[in-house]
Amino acid sequence: MTLSYHHSLSPILNPSSTHTPHFLPFPATLHHHQSRFCRRLSIVSKAKTKELILGNPSVTVEKGKYSYDVETLINKLSSLPPRGSIARCLDTFKNKLSLSDFSYVFREFAHRSDWQRSLRLFKYMQRQVWCKPNEHIYSLIIGILGREGLLDKSAEIFDEMVTHSIPRTVLSYTAIINAYGRNGQYETALELLDKMKKERIIPNILTYNTVINSCSRGGYSWEGLLSLFAEMRHEGIQPDLVTYNTLLSACESRGLGDEAEMVFKTMNESGVLPDITTYSYLVETFGKLRQLEKVSELLKEMEAAGNLPEIMSYNVLLEAYADSGKIKEAMGVFRQMQAAGCLPNAGTYSILLNLFGKNGRYDDVKELFLEMKVSKTEPDADTYNILIEVFGEGGYFKEVVTLFHDMVEENVEPNMETYEGLIFACGKGGLHVDAKRILLHMNERGLVPSSKAYTGVIESYGQAALYEEALVAFNTMNEVGSRPTVETFNSMIHMFAKGGLYKENEAILYRMGELGVPWNSDSFNGLIEGYRQGGKFEEAIKAYVDMEKSRCSPDDYTLEAVLSVYCFAGLLDESEEQFREIKELGIQPSVMCYCMMLAVYAKTDRWDKANELLKEMLTNRVSNIHQVIGQMITGDFDDASNWQMVEYLFDKLKSEGCSLGMRFYCTLLEALWWLGQRERAARVLNEATKRGIFPELYHKNKLVWSVDVHRMWPGGACTAILVWLNNMQEMLVTSEDLPQLVTVVVVRGQMEKSSITRDFPVAKATYSLLKDSVSSSFCFPGWNKGRIICQKSQLKRILSSTEPSSEDSDKYGINAKCSMKGSIKFAVPLLGPPNFPWAVENHFDRVTEETKGYPEMLCSVAGNLNDIITFGLSLPHKSSCVHETAIGLWFQTDGRVLVPRLIWV
Repeated sequence: MTLSYHHSLSPILNPSSTHTPHFLPFPATLHHHQSRFCRRLSIVSKAKTKELILGNPSVTVEKGKYSYDVETLINKLSSLPPRGSIARCLDTFKNKLSLSDFSYVFREFAHRSDWQRSLRLFKYMQRQVWCKPNEHIYSLIIGILGREGLLDKSAEIFDEMVTHSIPRTVLSYTAIINAYGRNGQYETALELLDKMKKERIIPNILTYNTVINSCSRGGYSWEGLLSLFAEMRHEGIQPDLVTYNTLLSACESRGLGDEAEMVFKTMNESGVLPDITTYSYLVETFGKLRQLEKVSELLKEMEAAGNLPEIMSYNVLLEAYADSGKIKEAMGVFRQMQAAGCLPNAGTYSILLNLFGKNGRYDDVKELFLEMKVSKTEPDADTYNILIEVFGEGGYFKEVVTLFHDMVEENVEPNMETYEGLIFACGKGGLHVDAKRILLHMNERGLVPSSKAYTGVIESYGQAALYEEALVAFNTMNEVGSRPTVETFNSMIHMFAKGGLYKENEAILYRMGELGVPWNSDSFNGLIEGYRQGGKFEEAIKAYVDMEKSRCSPDDYTLEAVLSVYCFAGLLDESEEQFREIKELGIQPSVMCYCMMLAVYAKTDRWDKANELLKEMLTNRVSNIHQVIGQMITGDFDDASNWQMVEYLFDKLKSEGCSLGMRFYCTLLEALWWLGQRERAARVLNEATKRGIFPELYHKNKLVWSVDVHRMWPGGACTAILVWLNNMQEMLVTSEDLPQLVTVVVVRGQMEKSSITRDFPVAKATYSLLKDSVSSSFCFPGWNKGRIICQKSQLKRILSSTEPSSEDSDKYGINAKCSMKGSIKFAVPLLGPPNFPWAVENHFDRVTEETKGYPEMLCSVAGNLNDIITFGLSLPHKSSCVHETAIGLWFQTDGRVLVPRLIWV
């Protein structure tokens, strides 16, 4: 289907569109006129009545939180201008509000950090008789000012208490001590403590906790802290949980393990129950000392003494082990708590599930989640979020969707993190149908999807080449106010890049510039790939140069993309130089890089170099994938039992997502095609489609059958077309009706209407294959330059002229026995000339062994093909050597070397 880029559908792809987003900056002239207009408004307002005008308060108090009068006063004071009269505000409240009511007002302003209004209100109260502040009000304002670091003002008000005949007690002293202590002036706090004792004001637990805390944070010595601790106990003040936690905090910051253990034991002996903060300090203390097992020992001592620790204590220790990646130790704590009779909660399981997931132990994740359900521990949203993240990162995309359905059935309400994780997994796995359903689920619940959620939806559509759907999602995103991020734009760029839609990419990048969204390396990578797929090799390299100029550092993906440009263009020297550069940078070239180099060596008949490269893959000790692919190319995995190794590798790659999978299969198919291994290429293509790669490849209805190869490389495209033609031939043999039209999609997007589409690499290779090897009846129609079509009558004649495929050769869709045009044969070379002695000897031995007892072997001359004479031995079809259907060992010569080939006959 031809894409429609009407401005109403996709303003982003029309740079010339007059559509201006709401977040674009106003022109300078507009700001100028706007400011003049505002000044006129202010003049008019000043000319009106001089009565007190209260504006709308920027922050209003929550209704029902306080009494009506208190709430009204807070709102009036909040709306009061900086120079507004507080006295006039309070006239209506005179003799209606108590000091207790005023304390609520101060607490509300303290919560807002509004010390200015607090201080003005306090000064007003000092001048009044009906609401003269008491010590409680003084303490509140001292605390508010101290919190803002206004110690001079705090001290001034503290001193004014004597002037205003307000007696100072432990309450006001504790407030001023706290003001100095929280600002790091613990020496002054200690002086004030001595002063209050001299005035015979007895400190309470709050006073001592405040002093100890300020001294601890200020770096006071441990001995000094213990002295204060002993002093308070001597005065008959029993330390509480805050006291012990403060001392443990001091141990943590100073790395005092033995002292922390002593404090904890004293705490237990005193009957003070520890809380999560207690255990957090213990874990942090012993974690720094790399002695986490000490915390476990302390818990065991509590268990033995009959003081069963609460679940949070175990969870803190579990989380510490999880952060260190220590699975064995974490499971030890888990079993310890179970043995002690402490039942795990959802938080416990969440910690362990996350730990297993990060270490790739997905089977353990499943078992633990099952154990959680069996134990009737109800998973919460956080548990599901962890599972969704774990399985999404691990490539279990369908399992993620199943988890969502399970979550809904269990009546666990998803949150935004849930939806983002779900749609991210769907985007990575190409599950666009599920992504759309989840987005609908959000809308039904009145949730506005975030930018991350929309990016995942766009990504999922992009994996299936659903360009129009992705554009609709993008435009909807703008309409609902979810502003696109650089990741959103990059998803669009890579979606178009895979199909060679470089015109669309240029529009995207232009739009990014308009909105001030900076390009990053991922943006440039997509641009390079888009130009390469569209055959714009010079523009691709220019984009790479621009990337370096913009100080955007190239990554591994960039270097691979540049190599693909040179290999696509068939530039051997440049390809070799880029491949060397990757190695010189200390980067292990990916298996995609090796496949690209094998393809370019095969295209340029550099068989000796292809042999060296293949040996390099086979001897690679760093990456298993290089070895497996190398062995697959040499035919070591062709039988069904060994092919399982290849399938295992393909499954592992599937977990990395569709984007990597598409790059991998494109390069592998390219190498196999140019090496002549067409049956093996068809087998690999079959594995790719089984794993959801190229979902757009084959479509048919009663009128039209199509094969969409616009996102493939030339080798993969040719492989897909031969499989497609072979399938149609089989249908003809079984008397099934053919469609009225068959079409090969080679280009999509804006370029469908341009005649230069024939120069696209995929279009050129595909058209050459169909026209030269199948029939000249395949042609570009006038109504769409991105299609190659053939009518039913012509197609039937083409397919009828070919021989039916053999049982073996048809196994993977390539017709190995028949040729599509007379004498053309689908050759499968043995990787070149006699520079492959190990390969030649290996296959020759197999041919010799399997042809024993066949005296009817005939010597034949296939004929003159482009001045290359082909000689060979024709073997009976009973032979099954090499690829199960290889029929003969052939030799080609151009007058210099003999080229051994296994060829389909």
